[in-house]
Amino acid sequence: MKKDKEKVIDEVWTEDHVRSFLRVRPHDGTDENFYMLLKAYQSMRVSDFELFVGFFCTAQRDINATGKDGRTVLDIVATHRHGADYADILRSAGAQSG
Repeated sequence: MKKDKEKVIDEVWTEDHVRSFLRVRPHDGTDENFYMLLKAYQSMRVSDFELFVGFFCTAQRDINATGKDGRTVLDIVATHRHGADYADILRSAGAQSG
């Protein structure tokens, strides 16, 4: 059976696409601020994530929201090998480790 779609790499994201992550909601009771920020981190390149964090903060969302385990997105990102730039963006926006 043939795949329906090819994987798109280095797709250029519009501001509307980046902003659409503000509408992402969890289905398991996870804090929605934590969830949308984590999903943005997992999905976006650094430049897109920086733009998203600006939208996130403008919408007065909680940059220090925690997941069910009590960790912030910064706590998670800081442990990733390629997470330094993302962590810097979060810290610049006022994020703190939990």
